[in-house]
Order: sequence, then C-alpha cells, then structure tokens
Amino acid sequence: MRCYLTLAVLLALSLNAWAQKTITLDQAIKTALQKNTTLQKTEYSVVSNQATLKSSYGGLLPNLSVGGGWQWARISGKGGSYINNGILSVIPSSSDSRSFNLGAELSWTLFDGLASFSKVSQSRNDLEAARQSLARVRQDIVFNTTSTYYDVLNAKQLVKVREDDLEYNQKNLEIITERNKLGAVTLADVYAQQVNVGNAELALIQAKNSYETLKSQFLNYLGLDVLEEIDLNDTIENDTLKIIDAQKLLNESSNLSQLVSQAFVNRADYKSAQYQLQSANNGIDIAKSAYLPNLSFSNSYSTKADAIDNLNDSRTYQAGLNLNIPIFTGWSTERNVEVAKVNAQTQEVVLTEMERQIKMDIKKTYLDFQAAQKQLEVSSKNVQSAQQNRQIEQEKYNLGSGTLVNLLLATSNYTQALSSYINTKFQFYKMRSQLEYYLGILDYNKFE
Repeated sequence: MRCYLTLAVLLALSLNAWAQKTITLDQAIKTALQKNTTLQKTEYSVVSNQATLKSSYGGLLPNLSVGGGWQWARISGKGGSYINNGILSVIPSSSDSRSFNLGAELSWTLFDGLASFSKVSQSRNDLEAARQSLARVRQDIVFNTTSTYYDVLNAKQLVKVREDDLEYNQKNLEIITERNKLGAVTLADVYAQQVNVGNAELALIQAKNSYETLKSQFLNYLGLDVLEEIDLNDTIENDTLKIIDAQKLLNESSNLSQLVSQAFVNRADYKSAQYQLQSANNGIDIAKSAYLPNLSFSNSYSTKADAIDNLNDSRTYQAGLNLNIPIFTGWSTERNVEVAKVNAQTQEVVLTEMERQIKMDIKKTYLDFQAAQKQLEVSSKNVQSAQQNRQIEQEKYNLGSGTLVNLLLATSNYTQALSSYINTKFQFYKMRSQLEYYLGILDYNKFE
C-alpha cells in the first residue's frame, strides 16, 4: 500500500512539473520585445518619418497632373419662329449641348530659397532621430526586463532560504522535545523553539507572498497570464561565472572620463537628441527661406470640343515663369524665424541637460558597482562566518554547554547573512546591466 502511495505522489509531482512552464531570461526579453506597446508606437513613428522623407524628396521634383471631363446641358423654352431678312428661322423648344475636354499640366518650383533642400535634410534628421529613439526603447525593455527578472529570482531564492530555515528549526524542535523528555533541557526551551518555528513559518509565508507578487507583476509586464503556472529559470548554477563576468566589466571600466566618452558615442538617446538639434536648425533655414524670392515654372496643354472625334481640332499650349518676391508679409516670416530659433535653443538645452545627466548616472553607477562588489565579498565571508558560528552553537547546545538563546541568535544571524548575500548578489548583477545600459552598449539585437 505504501508503495502505491509513493508512486501516486511521484506521478502527481511529475505531472505538475510537466504542466508548469519555465521561462528563461532570454525568453522573457524576447517576449517583452514582441509585446511592448511603447516599442510598437515607436516603430510606427519610424514608418511615419520614412514616408515624410519620401515626400520631402518629392518636393524637389515637378508636379504633373492629367485631367479630362464631359459636360452635357439641355436648354428648354417656349420655342417659336421669326423672320430675319426674309428668312424664316425656327427656335426649338429645347436644345442639347455636349462638350469634351482633356488637359495636362506640369508645374515645377525652380527656387524657393532652398527650403526644399532644408526640408529633405530635416526629414532625414527626424528619421534618424526616430530610429535612435527606437533603439533606446529596445534597450529600455532589455534593461527593465533583466532587472525585474533578477528581482523575482532574488525573491525566489529568499523563499528557499526561509524554507531551509523552517526545516532546520523544525528538526531542532524535534531534538529539543526529545531532550526535554529525557530531562536534559527545560520545558521553556521547548516553548521558545516552538515560537521560533512559528516565526519561521510566518517568515516563509511572507517570503512566498512577496515572490508571488513580484512574479505576477513581471508576467503582467510581459503580457502573459498571471494565473498561468509559469516559473522562472533559476540560474544559480552560473553564479560564479556571472560574478566573474561582472567583475571583468568593472575592472575594464576604471576611467570615468573614458566611460563618459564611450556613452556619448554609443547612447542612442543622446544621438537622437543630436539629430533633433540638427532638425531644429534645419527649421531655421526653412523659416529664413521665406525672405527670398520664389521662382516656378508651369506648362500646360488642353483641348476642348463638342465631340470626342474633334478633340484634336482645338488645342491650347501654355508655358510660363512665375517670380514672387516677398516685400512685406506682416512680420509673419520674422515670427516663424524666431520660433524656429527658440526651438533650436530649447533643443540645445535638452542636449546639455542630457550630457550632465549621463555623466552623473555613469559616475553614480560606477561607484555603486564598486560598492556592490565589495559588499558581495563581505557578505560571502559573513555567510561562512555565520554558518560556522551556528554549527558551533548547535554543538555546544547539544553537549549542554550552550544556551538556546545563543543558538537562536546564531540561527537568526545566519539566516540574515544568507539573505543579505542573496540580495547583494542580485544587486551586483543589476548594477552590471545598469552600467551597460548607461553606456549604451546593452545588446538587444541577439533577442530579435
């Protein structure tokens, strides 16, 4: 009977593991890149700017139009007759008329103060700015997904710490209870350990709730069903490699000036701001073009007849040059120029603010990265020390030379040290991604 029960439990566990879907970090990033609405809106902006650039190139070319028409009219009256010079003429009571026309027209702006060329340059800069913004949005998604993924894994490993702590305290309660039966310890120790087990159970429940909440928020961010049984792949076996990789990046990033220069070269949002400034300067050129004359050429051909067969009997050709010299426009041109200059100056301020922010972010992240590395080393040693201390206090208590208070304190210190190490470890991972993000080197192409 016990054999059948064991098989049933194993089968249930295997079915549950099979039903539960596991998602890796790479899969999470790919999912976020596919379903993020901000990314989709930015992609639409790129398409719109591509169409605008094409239209700007069209402004350099002539416009050609072809048209035709047909008209029919009927005039109705009383009718009648009259004699003119001895000739009798009859006026019909109604008459029909038909006409056909066909024409083509070509117009070409030969000179508009170079506004058309400035519009092409502006549209090109707007398109590049949109593309760089799109690249930055993708990096945003990769960074946010990675950071949130690490937060969930952090919470997951803290649950494991609390499970181990509860298991340890439950076993200790069994030992203390048996020793109390033998008269080796007092009943107060049993009650104290029971309280400690209850606290461990509560801490485990709180850790699980925190983990499930973070996981639900993460799945919702990815656009996945929060009620679906999805687990995150715990990459704890690669911790050593991850830490070495992060330390390598930190060691290669010892010069803050070089890091800032690297960010200015690689940051997609900084490049986008530069293109936007160039576009604003193009706007000044476009506004100033209204001060200059406008020269256009036009050419047209048309024909009209009362029957289709007679369309070639009457043809009209026209060609001309039109010159428009602005003398006074009610200061509208001056206003447009000033508005364009203000836009350019505003964009210069935005670019300057971004430069300062980049410097500040990189410096802070680099210093925090260094601190996280040192804290990781200290936390690792603290875990080893706390573990050894707990073992010593456990042995002393088992031999009767130690107190339960010291054992409980050592156990609590070990749990806190292990939790602190896990928090510091994932913070170290996140600082690595954050430094790459601020440097503009966070790769998103491998996820598309």
